[in-house]
Amino acid sequence: MLRNGLEPWHLLVVAIVFIVLFGSKKLPDTARSLGKSLRILKSEAKAMKDENNVPAAHTPVAPAAGVTAETAMAPTEAPVSP
Repeated sequence: MLRNGLEPWHLLVVAIVFIVLFGSKKLPDTARSLGKSLRILKSEAKAMKDENNVPAAHTPVAPAAGVTAETAMAPTEAPVSP
């Protein structure tokens, strides 16, 4: 039965089961919400893919070993007094 894949009468049985379970009034709403969900998923996947392909110039650089926030923000030269 499953060796040859789905035959047309299999799809007909599945369609009848969906109509019986959800009713003919809820099927358009269900299809609409499924379409919205797929569009959102697609846009989020594209955003994640674009986020991973950011050029190297825009990626933050990790500080060198032993550098803390205090030493990184500290002035490198002593202030000059007049």
